[in-house]
Amino acid sequence: MFVDKVKIYVKAGDGGDGAVSFHREKYVAAGGPDGGDGGKGGDVVFCVDDNFSTLIDFRYKRKYIAEKGQNGSAGNSTGKNAPDLIVKVPRGTLVRDANTGRIIADMSSDEPKIIAKGGKGGKGNARFATPTRQIPKFAKPGFMGEEYEITLELKLLADVGLVGFPNVGKSTLISVVSAAKPKVANYHFTTLTPVLGVVKVHDEKSFVMADIPGLVEGASEGIGLGHEFLRHVERCRLIVHVVDVSGVEGRDPVSDFEIINKELANFSEELAKSPQIVAANKCDMATEEQIDSFKKYIEEKGYPFYQISAATTQGTKELIDAVSAELDKLPPIKEYEPEPLTQQELDERAGIGEKFEITRGDDGVYYVEAAWLEHIMRTVDMDDYASLQYFQRVLRNSGIIDKLVEMGIEEGDTVNIFGFEFDFVF
Repeated sequence: MFVDKVKIYVKAGDGGDGAVSFHREKYVAAGGPDGGDGGKGGDVVFCVDDNFSTLIDFRYKRKYIAEKGQNGSAGNSTGKNAPDLIVKVPRGTLVRDANTGRIIADMSSDEPKIIAKGGKGGKGNARFATPTRQIPKFAKPGFMGEEYEITLELKLLADVGLVGFPNVGKSTLISVVSAAKPKVANYHFTTLTPVLGVVKVHDEKSFVMADIPGLVEGASEGIGLGHEFLRHVERCRLIVHVVDVSGVEGRDPVSDFEIINKELANFSEELAKSPQIVAANKCDMATEEQIDSFKKYIEEKGYPFYQISAATTQGTKELIDAVSAELDKLPPIKEYEPEPLTQQELDERAGIGEKFEITRGDDGVYYVEAAWLEHIMRTVDMDDYASLQYFQRVLRNSGIIDKLVEMGIEEGDTVNIFGFEFDFVF
């Protein structure tokens, strides 16, 4: 099965928590705090593997979660950093944020790309010791790793894309000019998946050609099979438009040519502007009048015209030489640049640890909901005054205290945070 678009979930590892610990050693009085920092969480790293040609593996595994960093420990021991999670993808995979459509990475080169960064480790209580606070009984939790719902979209890396209606001879053409062996038969939609072939021009020169499954009218709107594969034409440096000039199936080559170009334009304006060579196929079955009429029409449009018969290899060498010469003039295969974070994403990241929701229950209690706060509460000793001071600073700096005041809280009212209740004091 050829799968070229999937949605998956990736999460980098959270940082390890800082430790709350105090030095204990015989004959050493007042050893002091010695809690170490937590280790860094693992990154989610994508890398290209040329042994993969589709995204089918991602149909069966949709969650990729890196390990958490090790917690800090006594003796000022820093926790171990978690290993990165390596995810292998086919070359040409485009990684997008599923919610915004932003391009995160284009996996076209051999360079690994970090898709989600692991969280930093939290600081141990040894970091919070001061001359006036010599026994801090709190530490910081590790930062949360980035997480995304992402879309993987495979856009084949090919120099040349063959486009045209079904049964015009694209599969036959790629089979005679390269080592590719697509299924060739005399019926529409014989080719159900894109086929890549390496075309050798001479010993030191070759290029990659892609046979894009047959387009039909309305393909850009989802009709037929072609719409599934139009994305694979986008990277192609050059389009070879194969047209059945013989009209043996009762089709008009001029009409076919216009319809396919219209579908390309509807899908992408940039694609419509791509350089194009027209290959009039099945010339051995066409009359001179048919060939001359179509040639005149194409050349008036400004496109290079070549008449071929893929089945008999007539004219295929001339076509390949022309394609090779044209490729020499064109820039390399298109690579997509990662897009910057949107303003919404920047705003969310600025307050990544400070999102909260406060509701007042029928019992008059103010309930604070904040996933990040639960993480912090695990490292705070509520029976220790210094810890409570630290916790109070967190509530104030995050805006929770101001929000409670804005909601009309009065002194003595009860606040509930994940089951921990306290009376509010101004």
